Amino acid sequence: MRTARQRARGIRMKRLAGILVMALFSAFAVSGQQGGASANPVSDTLRQLLARNAKNLTGAAEAMPADKYSYHPTPEQITFGHLMMHIAQSNTLLCSKISGTAAPADTGLKETDGKEKLSAAIQASFTYCTAALANVDDSGLGNSITLFGNRQTTKAGAIISLANDWADHYSAAAMYLRLNGILPPTAQPPAK
Repeated sequence: MRTARQRARGIRMKRLAGILVMALFSAFAVSGQQGGASANPVSDTLRQLLARNAKNLTGAAEAMPADKYSYHPTPEQITFGHLMMHIAQSNTLLCSKISGTAAPADTGLKETDGKEKLSAAIQASFTYCTAALANVDDSGLGNSITLFGNRQTTKAGAIISLANDWADHYSAAAMYLRLNGILPPTAQPPAK
């Protein structure tokens, strides 16, 4: 009989597989629209997701007023500032691991640093990711890499984790913004 932990791991693996299939399908659909198959559909899709998520997550950081960076919906939830710190740190770590490039020096970021420093850190993390992922290709997707706490995964697993993180982080940021009466970037009316 499987334990709850084994069932949860199985569910996560199925989710990751589903996301990878969707990413590959999207990549093939996009490359088909551009008139040719991409030689690197996974990496190309990641770069497309990077551009969109950089815009949305930096926009969310800017949209939240400075005095609301300490906001959290319940005592058990993290603050908005902690979420912003986590985004900057996870972007840097995962983009470094995926690309095999050295991560920028740790700036000692804290969740209490305030809007100016935290939003600048998010922008810097996306700038780093853009440079680090610019030359990544689909070779070695099955190569093993080490993530948090010596957790082993593959390059493909790290790519999926990064894309999942962006979706999860934006969802949380959008919720925090809405709970404060602020429309998140993707809900803003188009500029005229």
